[in-house]
Amino acid sequence: MSADWVLKTAHGMDQFFFTIKNKIQNFITLIGEMTLFGYDSLKLLFAQPYRYGEILKQMEFVGNQSMGIIALTSTFTGLALSFQVYLGFKLVNAVNLVGPTVALGITRELGPVLTGLIVAARAGGAMAARLGTMRVNEQMDALDVMGVNTKQYLIAPRIIAAIICMPLLTALFDFMAMFGCWFLCIKIVGLDQAIFFEKISETLEVTHINEGLFKSAIFGLLFGVICTFKGFHTTGGAKGVGEATNRGVVISMVSIIIIDYFLMNIIRIYYLVSGIGRGF
Repeated sequence: MSADWVLKTAHGMDQFFFTIKNKIQNFITLIGEMTLFGYDSLKLLFAQPYRYGEILKQMEFVGNQSMGIIALTSTFTGLALSFQVYLGFKLVNAVNLVGPTVALGITRELGPVLTGLIVAARAGGAMAARLGTMRVNEQMDALDVMGVNTKQYLIAPRIIAAIICMPLLTALFDFMAMFGCWFLCIKIVGLDQAIFFEKISETLEVTHINEGLFKSAIFGLLFGVICTFKGFHTTGGAKGVGEATNRGVVISMVSIIIIDYFLMNIIRIYYLVSGIGRGF
């Protein structure tokens, strides 16, 4: 084993660990920058001039314009999920549990997560693209010259709109998904409707629904901050706008899935400590 080979191996390992260290450091720095960006933007909501009109405008964009795709995807999600659950429970002669199983899965996990992914892709991507276009076209610089606080005028209303609209869209997702479950179980498979609703009422609690709505608000804050941050700091012309939009959507979707796991465990621990619900 030559000395040169040992030196090259040691140098390669140093470079490898140095690269990992830089990536971790950059990741932590990015999280800190996004956190400060979101905090600085949201606190401007309480400063004059108030931008309530912009908030309503962004709520219409994030909420109303997402209702169609949410209703469509949730209905077929409920149909597909309930059919697969039915096939599994049919093997053990427990088809009457299809309703409550789907209800728990939709309200606690699939509802908020899928709604977050869909809205992050549709509205979050549009946020990043529009803000990025304004940045590269120097429209934000023009607003700064006119004395308009760009974070208060452009960023805060979008984040607040995402936080407010996400629970409403999640509630719509839950309702339409359960409608799809009801349609398959009652109209297609032929289960007893009274037993279907009785089992759901015995199993599903208000805390399960609230858990999903709370998660969805956090997801709205998450993709709102990430996508506006990427759009606000866009550079490089049209190519930079595309990259910022892509990164904003990808990071938002990955973050929603990761944060969902931690929120699930935090909420469960809170339930156990507080004695709320049945602890599941």
